[in-house]
Amino acid sequence: MPKIKNRTKKTTIVVSLFIGLTIVIFGYLAVGLSPSIDDFVFVSLLVFILPTTILTTIDYQWRKSIDGHLPDLFRSIVQAQEVGMTLPQALEEATKRDYGPLTKELQKMTVQMSWGSSFEDALIAFEKRVDTVLTQRTIPMIIEASRSGGHAEQVFDPLSKFIETTIILEKERKTQTRPYIAIIYVALFVFLFTIVILFNTFFTNIEGVALFSMSTSSPSALQRIFLHLTIVQGFFSGLVAGKMGEGSINSGLKHSVIMMLLGYLALRFLL
Repeated sequence: MPKIKNRTKKTTIVVSLFIGLTIVIFGYLAVGLSPSIDDFVFVSLLVFILPTTILTTIDYQWRKSIDGHLPDLFRSIVQAQEVGMTLPQALEEATKRDYGPLTKELQKMTVQMSWGSSFEDALIAFEKRVDTVLTQRTIPMIIEASRSGGHAEQVFDPLSKFIETTIILEKERKTQTRPYIAIIYVALFVFLFTIVILFNTFFTNIEGVALFSMSTSSPSALQRIFLHLTIVQGFFSGLVAGKMGEGSINSGLKHSVIMMLLGYLALRFLL
């Protein structure tokens, strides 16, 4: 799974925004401001959000795989140093093993050093490329170990245990927050169920009712209001789910897309 560059993310956002606006403009020219414009607006939202969501998910999985292989890498460095290798030699030996996407980054380091860069410069470049929380914490320690003589057996072994503990705690946190994410989805379903029941048993029989300080003249106007509320509810509920589950609002975009799509389809087919 490749790393998603920031330039790719920015380009995707700009292109998606342009396509989304094009869809809205086309919809306006086709149906004006009639209720049918909502369909064009919703599709434009999906076109804008979905590509960014896919790239964010791919990048998250890449970073997760990098961090997950760090303990194995540090253990191999300890083993290599125990047989007399220097840190650069230990890293070069590590490129012959499979550490997922981390292997490719290690190969870039060895190539950079073969071109004349120092070991420290190669590590700093590696930290900037990978840019995960764990690498930001560990790379400075590796540099200090190299400066102090490279006693990796005294540094990397506890460091690998620290990273393993951090990863385990993160998994436990996600396991504990999973029920709360389920509650957010259940709340959306309850919201949709309530709307469908009220609309089919009550609102279809009334006209001219004032709702949210707005005078509605027909059930179709109420249906449009509920559709807007559902989309807003789904979007922000998804962001909350991502923040709770993975610690990032960006990770909640996939939940937002799912909830918005579920809400849209439910109201379109059940009302």
